Amino acid sequence: MAPVKLGLVGIGKIARDQHLPSLSRSADFDLVAAASRNAGVDGIANFASTEAMLEAMPEVEAVSLCMPPQARHRAAAQALAMGRHVMLEKPPGATLSEVEHLAGLAAANGVSLYASWHSREAPGVEPARDWLKARRVRKVTVTWKEDVRHWHPGQDWIFEAGGLGVFDPGINALSIVTKILPFPIWLSGADLTFPENRQAPIAADLSFAGPNGEAVEAAFDFRQTGPQTWDIDVETDRGTLKLSMGGARLFVDGAARDLPPEAEYDGLYARFAALIAAGESEVDLAPLRHVADAFLLGRRQVAEPFLFDPAAAP
Repeated sequence: MAPVKLGLVGIGKIARDQHLPSLSRSADFDLVAAASRNAGVDGIANFASTEAMLEAMPEVEAVSLCMPPQARHRAAAQALAMGRHVMLEKPPGATLSEVEHLAGLAAANGVSLYASWHSREAPGVEPARDWLKARRVRKVTVTWKEDVRHWHPGQDWIFEAGGLGVFDPGINALSIVTKILPFPIWLSGADLTFPENRQAPIAADLSFAGPNGEAVEAAFDFRQTGPQTWDIDVETDRGTLKLSMGGARLFVDGAARDLPPEAEYDGLYARFAALIAAGESEVDLAPLRHVADAFLLGRRQVAEPFLFDPAAAP
């Protein structure tokens, strides 16, 4: 099959760091256009909006949306209504309801919708899932702590309503946990820490329960400096498992397992191409549902104001 002609929307940090390199390696897609308010991609057609791109370029068959989640629904709905396949960066939207609406639009227009979770493509995730299938899980401990100033420099949108705050990275951990565990979990308690000048949390401590007494504890924090921590530790009836570096490394009973190199976004685009070829959609909302539950159930705590540039404090 000929490569699918694709338009990339939202040319920010994640697009430049991940999407553009993966698309340059992909035999499944031909990047022909980009849409972004403040940036562009050399060598292809550039537009200020998704609508302008799709109206001017009917040859674009699919779009990949990388803008902040608060603005994603409108662009996705336009593309689906115009008969284009859509891939959504994580989180797939600002609310569960809007993503469910997009799933209905995709079905009604006979196109594919892919709500992607890049951390599920980390090389240790599938081996971890396979190892856990034959064991009884007793306890899961998630430690996901990183420096927001490094990973989201100056990106105030992440602390606005709908930006998710620390759940922007934390949802990556939840996407892995919901992939590797052979049973469902549900939130039983949460403490959310909000800077007094922000609308989204900078830290969160979560407790989940499983159907047979399994316990899952998660600690997310955006204030980590120095080495970053993206770990999932699992205790079972027959040994321990550890995913570290966001799933790039896997340890069983303390011994490292051999894994292929990291290629998360290459895996996402391969999956998107397979869905298009099969005429199918994939919209797993479990990680976003857990985040929504945390906002529903969480106890709010207030911390000192947060500024990306501490020197700018009055």
